[in-house]
Amino acid sequence: MTTQSAAGPLPPPKERRRLRRSRSLTRAQVAVRVGVRRSTLRAWETGRRVPQGGEGEAYARLLTALALQETAETVETVETVEMAETVETVQTVQTVETATAAGAGRGTPLAGTPAPLTPAQAFDELYAFCAPSLVRQTYLLTGRRELAREAVARAFQLAWQRWPEVARDRDPGSWVRAAAHDCALSPWHRFRPRYRHPEPPPADPADRALLHALLDLPPTYRRTLVLYDGVGLDLPETAAETEASTPAAANRLTHAREALAARLPELADPAELHRRLRALASAELLHAALPEPVRREGERRNALWTRAAIASTVTIIGATTLTVWSAPTHYEAPLAPAQAVQGVPPVGVMGPLSREEQALRAKLRGAAASGPERVLPEAR
Repeated sequence: MTTQSAAGPLPPPKERRRLRRSRSLTRAQVAVRVGVRRSTLRAWETGRRVPQGGEGEAYARLLTALALQETAETVETVETVEMAETVETVQTVQTVETATAAGAGRGTPLAGTPAPLTPAQAFDELYAFCAPSLVRQTYLLTGRRELAREAVARAFQLAWQRWPEVARDRDPGSWVRAAAHDCALSPWHRFRPRYRHPEPPPADPADRALLHALLDLPPTYRRTLVLYDGVGLDLPETAAETEASTPAAANRLTHAREALAARLPELADPAELHRRLRALASAELLHAALPEPVRREGERRNALWTRAAIASTVTIIGATTLTVWSAPTHYEAPLAPAQAVQGVPPVGVMGPLSREEQALRAKLRGAAASGPERVLPEAR
């Protein structure tokens, strides 16, 4: 069903959303161009509200322009593809004819076949596309220029170490962004000597006030605000990237906006907040490192961790071998603790001898003095 407005017929809500995404525009960007809030634009794209008045006319003109651009690009793409196919066909025929004439047609590659990107080239493409904006986003989270560069470089090093996994991910840029934000918001940075003292704030007083207000927010609120109002992600995407439920992410966003509006009332408008966040991130001259040193550092760290794992394994095996070699081969029962012997009569107490004992003593003394009688052999 086509929604009608004062500006004329509009495409269905799903088509409006598709046209915006085809030009890689966020809701915040379209809302600024039309002059409405992002919540209003979301209601227009979901069909809950009908665009009306001057804002509806501006929205209709914008959608018409997006549709015309898409049509022009489609025609140009079709013409380019047809031309490329024609050229490729001609080159293929020429190659086959040349190979046949030379008698070397076996296994000859066809001309015009594009060479696939190597893993290093694909990584460099992703780095060149994502690293500059990631450094600026991370600066909004930390307020430190050097830490922002370090966090982004560390995230790309992890991506290079796990490149088969990252390359197959549906959105590699989101994978790297989540890793960079996690690294930047790590609480262990406060114990590093180089990050104990604050960096010089921005020169503009308005940017300085906004940065101080951002840094006063809790890390989870700050990250949610930057992803939603700065990057332009939807609420479910923000919740997924911050590992929270959608209601929890909405609650964090509401509290973060209220805290910023309490200190800077002019930022109560989400469109103005989005513009100021982008201006603050763009005002700093933040440059990412080159991709090749990042790849080398990732490979170095990977080799270091591999050597550490091998050394730990060898140590455990050596300790286990020494324990087995020095262990006893048979069981030796331990000595039992000393116990009192039972059933032995007590030693009698010394006292005067009886008559029988005195007679026995005299007899023994006399026998001991004279000695026993000698036994003489008899002659036979």
